[in-house]
Parts: sequence; structure tokens; C-alpha cells
Amino acid sequence: MAAMGAMAAMGTLPAGAGALPPLPTLGVPGVPELKPLTRYEAMRLGPGWSHSCHAMLYAPNPGMLFGRIPLRYAVLMQMRFDGLLGFPGGFVDRRYWSLEDGLNRVLGLGLGCVRLTEADYLCSHLTEGPHRVVAHFYARQLTLEELHTIEISAVHSRDHGLEVMGMVRVPLYTQKDRMGGLPNFLGNSFVGTAKFQLLFALKILNMVPEEKLAEAVAATQKPKKLATDQAAGVTGNLPAAKPANELAVPAKTGNELADRAENQAAVQAAVEAAEQPVAGLESGAIAEQLAAVPAAEAVEQPAGLGADAVVEQPVAEPME
Repeated sequence: MAAMGAMAAMGTLPAGAGALPPLPTLGVPGVPELKPLTRYEAMRLGPGWSHSCHAMLYAPNPGMLFGRIPLRYAVLMQMRFDGLLGFPGGFVDRRYWSLEDGLNRVLGLGLGCVRLTEADYLCSHLTEGPHRVVAHFYARQLTLEELHTIEISAVHSRDHGLEVMGMVRVPLYTQKDRMGGLPNFLGNSFVGTAKFQLLFALKILNMVPEEKLAEAVAATQKPKKLATDQAAGVTGNLPAAKPANELAVPAKTGNELADRAENQAAVQAAVEAAEQPVAGLESGAIAEQLAAVPAAEAVEQPAGLGADAVVEQPVAEPME
């Protein structure tokens, strides 16, 4: 609360006041910094700037997960209609509303029973991107009972099930596997500056030590880097694809198959002729002649030989 009061006081300094102390920054590796500015500086921005106001509601939580992991705080965020995580709040039209009045109007639609004041103001940052938006952030500490009442009230608010899918609590612990809890939660998708604002508030309000925040952010980046390295390694180790000519089995031509079939037919015919008696010759003599022909020569005979060759042999006249 001391940090909030100090920053709110800086936001109301009049023009011409002395130099302000440096505004706090996030300073967590892997999270891009946003340019901080005081509330007074934000209010002096021209009409070309839009103002968004969001709030973090939290409460000390003495509970223990599995009887051994301290929960420390209960912090509320919303699952939005677009599947992104964010804080309750929205854009405020500065032509008709003050920052707090506009924020409370939006909170009434999404939560139903909470009102914030300038004392809850925490910080302002200029957002990156083509749109000129200054993001104002508020934080209010409640009791755990009050926070639970807001969770119940949110279910009956006008925006529940429409622009707001439901409230979620942020796990502020890290389990032994170094991923369970806050690291896994930070791996979700957040809208706009919500992730930065969450980390900034956890640091400024001393809800999570800075080194633990850095470890949680680093843990969310390791799986992405590992997956990228593995993909690069697999791609680099893949053997080059063989040309299609090496993979294709040469097919036999139709002429080769036809020649083989004719040779086989010729050999078969020669064998059959050898088994039949030839008129005027002794069967033993014919068998000897056929046996004298090597089998290899019979296979290599061109088509048209074999049976015809045996038939064309001169037949001896019968002996009287």
C-alpha cells in the first residue's frame, strides 16, 4: 500500500514542481519494458491519446496447497470473450468521465460490487503499437472474504458469459518441477499490457520476490527455445532425399518377358518330344541324343527351336 500511495502522490504533482524521482521499472529479463509516466503526465496527453483503466484485486491468502505450498495471495484476473487473460476494466472516454468514474462504470458491468478511488492508482504506461494508448493500472487489497464475495457477484453481473467468461485466480507459487504454478500461468496468452501489469504489480507490491519472477518468466521461455532447437536439429540431420531414379526399380520390358516365355515353351516342347517314341528309331538312341544336349544350350535356344528341331530330324527308313 505504501508503494501505491507514493505513486498516487506523484501523479497529482502540479505543473512546475521539482524533478520527480525515477519511476520504477519492471526489470525482468525476457519482458519488454513499457515507458512509465506519472498520472499528471498522462492527464496532459493530447486528445489523440486513448486511456484504458484496469484494476487488480487481491487479498492475502494463508492457505496451503497440498498442505505444504503457501498460496500467499489470491489475485483476480478474467478470462475474456476472445480467449485472452486480462484484468477487469476497459477504455474510458475522457470527454465524459474521470479515470476512476470510467473505471468504476466498467467494473460495475463485470464485477458488480466494487468501487475504486484515486488512492488505488498504481501506475501508467505508454503502450507499444500503432495505437496511441496510455494504460492506467489500479490495485486494491481486500480481505479474502471480500474477494470471494466479488467472485460470487461476478457470476451474476451483466457481462458474465458474454464479454467475461469467468474469474480466475493467479497461482503465485512455483512447484518443484519449476513449471507448475506461476510459470505455467505466464505461458498463457494475455491481452495488451495485462501480462506486464501483472508482473509489475507483483514486484512493486512485494507480493513475489523479483528473482522468483525472473525464474518464472525464464521457465516459460525454455520450452519454446528447446522446441526451436530440436526442430532445427531434426531438420539439419535429415538425410538428403534420394533421387527418384535411385528409388525406382527398373521394370522389365515387354520384349524381355516375351522372349523368356518363348524360351521356356521351347524347352518344355523338347522334353515332351524326348518322351515320345519316334518311328523307325530305337528309343534308347533318341534318349542318348537328347541327353547329349546340355540343358543350358536348350534354354538359350532362340524362339522357334526345340520341338520343331526334333521333328525336322530325318527319319531312318525301317530295316527289313
